[in-house]
Parts: sequence; C-alpha cells; structure tokens
Amino acid sequence: MRARDLLADLPVVGLDDPITEAARLLARHDLPGVIVVDAAGVPVAVLPGPQVLRLAVPAYCQDDPALARVVDEAHADELLGRLHGLVVRDALPPHPSELPVTDPDATVLELAALMARTRSPIVAVMDGGRLAGAVTLRALLARMLAA
Repeated sequence: MRARDLLADLPVVGLDDPITEAARLLARHDLPGVIVVDAAGVPVAVLPGPQVLRLAVPAYCQDDPALARVVDEAHADELLGRLHGLVVRDALPPHPSELPVTDPDATVLELAALMARTRSPIVAVMDGGRLAGAVTLRALLARMLAA
C-alpha cells in the first residue's frame, strides 16, 4: 500500500488566513490538523489542532492546570475570542523543522516514520509539484491495524 492509496482531499489554509478559519475547518471536518500552503499552493507547514488551542488558552492555565479550574464557564466559553485578529502564520513556529511532505509512492512505513519524526497527524502528498491530497493519522492507523 502506498500514500496514493490512502489519500484524502482535505481543506487547506493560507499563511495569512484568519486562525479562526483554521479552527472552523478543524471542527467542521473533524481534523487533527490542517495543511498550510503558500500563495502558490505549496505546503509550508501542518498546523495541528492543539497548536490552535495554545493560542487560545492563557499561558497561566497551560503552566498550572489548577488555575484552569478556577476560571468560570462564561470566561472559558470566550477563549476562542482571543484568536480574533490572529492569522495562521502567528500559530506556526518561527523556524519550522522538517515538513511532513512526501510523494505518492511512499510506503505505509515511510508515512508512519515521517508522522512520528515530525509529530504531525497529517502528511501532505505532492505529485508533480502540486498538492495531491493528504494522509491522516486515522487513515494510516486503520490501514496498519487491518494488516
């Protein structure tokens, strides 16, 4: 089995798209992350869902989980409001590491190794210079478990 056999057509976001749009796509399509593309449609990053939450959740709650318990529900419901005005590039690391990108001939083991190495729940698949689709962690694990 190759990457081409596990492809899914997933939505993408641009670097200057609102981060709230990325959050909506994650929720609407039940995605673990979203592929970020440049103006030419070439993947530059994968934005995992938890990274979006890192921007929304106050640092003091991330550093001390006990403090998260004292925030009332009315304020907790407004957390995503902290994302307004931010764009996707604001959620990406300043110095990206290896991109989770491969070609359609990648094997299941190559995909698994790439996901593990990059800690990405999605691998973008490029074919002839264009984004052919993506392989999700869910699809990869389902294939591996069926074997």
